[in-house]
Amino acid sequence: MTRQVASTTALVLGFLMVMMLGGRLIRYFGIAAEGGLDVSLLFTIIGYNLPYFLELILPLAFFIALMLVFGRLYVDQEMAVINASGISRGKLARLMTPLILALFVGEAALSIVGKPWGVRSSETVWQQQALSSAFDLIRPNEFISSGDYNLYVGSLSDDKKQLQDVVLIQTQEIGKSGNDDRSNNNSDSDMPALPKAMIERAGNVGSKDTITLAKRAEQVDNGSSGITQLDLFQGRRYEVGAGSLKYNQVSFDRYRITLTESSKEVVTENNIETQPIGPLWQAATGGTPVANVDALRAAKGELGYRFALPWLMIIAPMLAVPLAQVRPRQGRWLRLFPSVLLFVSCALGIISLKNAVSKGSVSVWAYAWVIVGFMILALYLNWASRIQHRLRFREPAGNSTGDESQTPSTTGGQA
Repeated sequence: MTRQVASTTALVLGFLMVMMLGGRLIRYFGIAAEGGLDVSLLFTIIGYNLPYFLELILPLAFFIALMLVFGRLYVDQEMAVINASGISRGKLARLMTPLILALFVGEAALSIVGKPWGVRSSETVWQQQALSSAFDLIRPNEFISSGDYNLYVGSLSDDKKQLQDVVLIQTQEIGKSGNDDRSNNNSDSDMPALPKAMIERAGNVGSKDTITLAKRAEQVDNGSSGITQLDLFQGRRYEVGAGSLKYNQVSFDRYRITLTESSKEVVTENNIETQPIGPLWQAATGGTPVANVDALRAAKGELGYRFALPWLMIIAPMLAVPLAQVRPRQGRWLRLFPSVLLFVSCALGIISLKNAVSKGSVSVWAYAWVIVGFMILALYLNWASRIQHRLRFREPAGNSTGDESQTPSTTGGQA
């Protein structure tokens, strides 16, 4: 029985995975055909996204497998034989406890550890790929955008690692303040001074431009850390305040800038899904600082979501055992689709609570209420028919003997 449920779960899981990944593969192949993605990284990204898909597909596949296996037992009259031998359907379901516990642990690992790791690794690959694509677009004497920077290169090497005559412009939004009107004229470098007209046009209201000039630059190899840096040599750095004719000037022999950074240590509502369980727990309980109140709510919603999703593995057999019961001429497909909709509504309830808790509409304990509510519904479906059957056929004590004593005399008198 357990082996049959496990094999059916594997088959349904494979079918659903092919359906879910089909559209994603087509989109990735389109991006690779346009040159926005390296073909060698295609299956790497798919592998990182597998926990994201398995998190929701695995409970559904397990529920469908239970419906198919138990439905066949009812249609083929095997359940009647099993019940006649003294084994109830509840005991039959309890025989699958090792499989249920194994799937519960697997789902918990996917939800708590696997999915955040996969999303975080996938985002790192996309960041590196985006930067590589940006550097592939570098053309001499042309500006390109890379993150928050606008990059200009006079010439570059064949491998595009060595850049010559580099100009970097970064705009930062700031408040209006007169403290930035400072000037430092430094002439220790051989680089020519930035024209005054360019400085006057660079500043925008409410912003500060940082303009960096360098004779050459090199890309820094940081491996797979997700941080992309650039070393600038023999140059000057100008800070131009908004609406001001004064500027700061600093000369340097070597200056390192970061074009793209790895995920921030401070928990925000934008990087909740990529946070490991440790920092997420500390952020939700107030152990570590968060960006704002919205980030705290989002951390609580994500934490509750990760701990609530594995309970679908417990709810699945509790619902499947009574819902799979069919009459001999009904067929096992009659209740499959309504039962799947009922189970999907449970999963959608948990998913919708994630957004509701993040907005502060409900408490994080709403996850527990949803899980307990569906468990109570499953218990009702399991025991309602038995209770109604016993109440329907229960007769008051003493009525049967009185009726039997009166019946013979009446019939005898008529005869």
